[in-house]
Amino acid sequence: MRILHVVPTYLPARRYGGPIVAVHGLCKALVARGHQVDVFTTNVDGEGTLDVPVATPVDVDGVRVHYFPSPLRRLYWSPSMPFASDYDLIHSHAIYLWPGVAAARFARKHGVPYVISPRGMLVPELIRRKSAVAKNVWLALFEKRAFAHASAIHFTSQLEWDEANRTHMPLPSPFVVPNGIDLVAKPDVPRDANTLLFLGRINWKKGLDRVIEALPRLDARLVIAGNDEENLTPRLRELAAKLGVAERVEFPGPIYGDAKNELLARATLFVLASTSENFGNAVVEAMMMETPVVLSQEVGLADDVARANAGVIGLDAIDALLRDPARRAELGRNGRRLVEERFTWPRVVEEMEEAYGRCSSKSLR
Repeated sequence: MRILHVVPTYLPARRYGGPIVAVHGLCKALVARGHQVDVFTTNVDGEGTLDVPVATPVDVDGVRVHYFPSPLRRLYWSPSMPFASDYDLIHSHAIYLWPGVAAARFARKHGVPYVISPRGMLVPELIRRKSAVAKNVWLALFEKRAFAHASAIHFTSQLEWDEANRTHMPLPSPFVVPNGIDLVAKPDVPRDANTLLFLGRINWKKGLDRVIEALPRLDARLVIAGNDEENLTPRLRELAAKLGVAERVEFPGPIYGDAKNELLARATLFVLASTSENFGNAVVEAMMMETPVVLSQEVGLADDVARANAGVIGLDAIDALLRDPARRAELGRNGRRLVEERFTWPRVVEEMEEAYGRCSSKSLR
């Protein structure tokens, strides 16, 4: 198949977290299966601009990535983005932003099947929390039609699907395919004692205040590793100082590659207490390193983790786990097994191929 993916930002931009990595992983896996994959994106990187060509496609792990300038950066408006009708399918990973709406409009006009991945953005509570009026107007004016005429809507977890249902947006032919991961061996490093780790964007919805508030009851330190686009670190430091645990909270900044795997492999427990999380890529990364995970129920992977006995749900379980190395080892082994059986890219991409096949055989509504 010839497949076009449309996404507002792409590697080497990383500051927007897991979705960029997940989309690239999917595109790379599709190329490995013999598909021709193009990506249309912008050269926006936060307040900066990526140092990438904008006139010619760039090869990124076999994926042809086309970067376009964006005169209106807030909406990622890029009028030079030249959509073409010679694709078998278009997969859009952008809502509330111009590229997704433009891709859907083009696909409808030219009869190209298209899939939309909301990537955790269709959650009523999140919509109410930030720019509610603007988001609801955008949904009504643009996204509702785009969704209604889509060939299918892709979710990364059942929780994400359930949350999207509550927005009353049209969700034709919804399906769940999780994000995947490139499987690597666990590095041979010792575990750090009594160390809780969060790894990811430092964002208000990640529940980091919940974890800090639990620290006074725990004999543990907390490492919060990630980029902070919202400048929340001073507020979190202030909370830690107020609770008398400032010396037990560390902020090393974003960590990537082998250093990230070593950090995950050293941690006693990985903790993600999000108030909303459609999937949780870092959870899969932690399980791959045989690190037990502690999640809130609002994390999309919570049910998978609980069924596989690869971690626990709820921060109240941390204290008992810190005192039970045998239990932690069991959870860690189960987590690695879950990743190997469910979340590797070869497994995930086969599921996405099946969904694409169903979509491409349909005529647009």
